[in-house]
Amino acid sequence: MTPFVAIGLLFLFLLIGLPIYLSLGFLALLLFWHEGTPLISLPQLLVDHLNSETLLAIPLFVIAATFMQKGGVAGALIDCAQAWVGRARGGLALVSVVACTIFAAICGSSVATAVAIGSVLIPAMVARKYEPHFALGTVGAAGTLGILIPPSLAMIVYAVIAEESVPRLFLAGVIPGLMQAALFIIWIMIYARWRDYPVEPALSRDQFVSTNIRAIPALFIPVIILGGIYSGIVTVTEAAGMAALVAIIEALFIYRGVKASEVVETLAESIKLTASIVFIIVGALAFGHWITSAGVAEMLVTYVKSLNLAAWQFLLFINVLMLILGMFLEVFAIILIVVPLILPILKALDISLVHFAIVLTINMEIALISPPIGLNLFVLSSVAKQPIGVAIRGIVPYLILMLMLLALITYVPEISLWLPDLVYGQSK
Repeated sequence: MTPFVAIGLLFLFLLIGLPIYLSLGFLALLLFWHEGTPLISLPQLLVDHLNSETLLAIPLFVIAATFMQKGGVAGALIDCAQAWVGRARGGLALVSVVACTIFAAICGSSVATAVAIGSVLIPAMVARKYEPHFALGTVGAAGTLGILIPPSLAMIVYAVIAEESVPRLFLAGVIPGLMQAALFIIWIMIYARWRDYPVEPALSRDQFVSTNIRAIPALFIPVIILGGIYSGIVTVTEAAGMAALVAIIEALFIYRGVKASEVVETLAESIKLTASIVFIIVGALAFGHWITSAGVAEMLVTYVKSLNLAAWQFLLFINVLMLILGMFLEVFAIILIVVPLILPILKALDISLVHFAIVLTINMEIALISPPIGLNLFVLSSVAKQPIGVAIRGIVPYLILMLMLLALITYVPEISLWLPDLVYGQSK
């Protein structure tokens, strides 16, 4: 079976509504059967790949994010951000960006970040006469920072496939993530002045101090995660475990957003989300194994070389491809379909796998807010009880800003590589 037929079948399965993990898994079984490969080897292959300490970090980060979202941690971070930037014109919108940036440094999930911050701030912005489309667009775009600023579940999955260092990838996302937040803040300040949005009342000194003190336990979680990883004291997985434990303790005993009777239910919700991610990974690993064993990767490398494409031309092509895929597929599906196919080409064109990880992640951020399937748009329109068209209208300026950032990061790799090279030395 040719690669084009295989890809065509994959998209056919997706178009008829088959879940992504079933589409990938069933296609892999069909391909192995067609090639005459004994299927008995497939379960052992999957177990070998899933037996990964790095992958173990995913459920632990998901548990941490779920307890923080439900346990009052997000509320403490929002109050803290409002104490610092709330007095500016359009202050609540600025608070949403700052709060999403901080929350992203804890949970690793874009949707969790958008829901945690949006469920509090979108109603507050609408109540203060912010236009609903602007409120939804701002939180939807800021929520995407959850997969760019470390830790990032998307980067962990990429690291497993590309066999790259997770800490190096995390560091590579720091400067682009802060640049994205800065672009959003600049736009909000311009738009808020143009629309004459309200200024929030100043807090008294006692309120300012008490708000910041209350946020200290919440701010302690990213210190545990990133400080532990980059000091070398703990691995990424151990840091995720510590984050989950601290998040549960804070949700139960400090912010008290989760009752003891709700712990099992909250853990079950985390496990359900983790299971959906793992099932997609299983299907993609099986499909990726066929790509390698059938010689598809070598064929693609040979074909790309025959086109005499420069690295910048190939990156332009891949960006366009991922932007199109992002309109129809979710983040993990795109990563697990695209990356195994193009890894050999990236190596052949001497494109840094760390740099490409950030290019890919920004594309995935854009996918999360791209109609018609953008997950953040649907989640927030549900939270705000607004039509999806309102969210799409509000997201357009942020999409333009993110496309500008994507072009800059794609063709100035030093932006993403400077920090990891400074800390760990230049990658080979």
